[in-house]
Amino acid sequence: LNKCGGYGIIDGGFATELERHGVDLNDPLWSAKCLFTSPHLVRRVHLDYLDSGANIILTSSYQATIQGFEAKGFSKEEGQALLRRRVELAREARDIYYDRCTKDSFDFIRDERYRSRPILIAASVGSYGAYLADGSEYTGDYGDAVTVQTLKDFHRERVKILVDAGADLIAFETIPNKLDAQAYAELLEEEGIEIPAWFSFSCKDENKVASGDSILECASIADSCPQVVAVGVNCTAPRFIHGLISSIKKATSKPILVYPNSGETYNADNNTWVKSSGEAEEDFVPYIGKWRYAG
Repeated sequence: LNKCGGYGIIDGGFATELERHGVDLNDPLWSAKCLFTSPHLVRRVHLDYLDSGANIILTSSYQATIQGFEAKGFSKEEGQALLRRRVELAREARDIYYDRCTKDSFDFIRDERYRSRPILIAASVGSYGAYLADGSEYTGDYGDAVTVQTLKDFHRERVKILVDAGADLIAFETIPNKLDAQAYAELLEEEGIEIPAWFSFSCKDENKVASGDSILECASIADSCPQVVAVGVNCTAPRFIHGLISSIKKATSKPILVYPNSGETYNADNNTWVKSSGEAEEDFVPYIGKWRYAG
């Protein structure tokens, strides 16, 4: 963050970019299926975001799990390899970008800002609900049978594989409840994960995450975990972000990250996003200034 001038730029939606390239994502694996159908497009999207100025690119592993790959007919070993490949593709894109800049851009060689521009790879880890593919990642309602131990057992191997594959960060995304947050915090400690992580919550208003749990309680769990270096919000309506920043700052002094949706609401019944009134993408400009001022 210091090298970036106080703030860093995270990339944008991955699935929407794949769809722009013509990919059909109507699949339980969602964007994760592209690893074995069109890996070149995964690399292409990473490069597009790097060309657009991103400092942090997230791997396309949000909905990629060993269990999900096995359900598609892959062996456990093949599923493990596919997870590792997620990180490898992002690293390849970074190498290609740096190599291209070094060879082709006089400005890159002349200007220290270009040569020192940091690019980090964050391994994306979606919630348990993302694997279920039933919309529960947006509600946090997994049923009474799912416990912290259930979630730790589910995520354990995936997290270890992504770390070992060479990611710079682990991004726990779209966290809908404090149960998930507690499981992630305990898992990081139990496995001795040394690379930094961030916790990013999906929220229903300015004070509550998707399940109705308090954002203050959830941010406090993240704050108490030494491996977590940033706390924030994603997949949330832009109008709630300013208030959420203020709430999170009450619970932690760690850097805050925000990457909300473009003003849409997810309809789990037909797997579509519905535009919300008055929150078009062009409305983001006045929002961003307020978010930065809020911290």
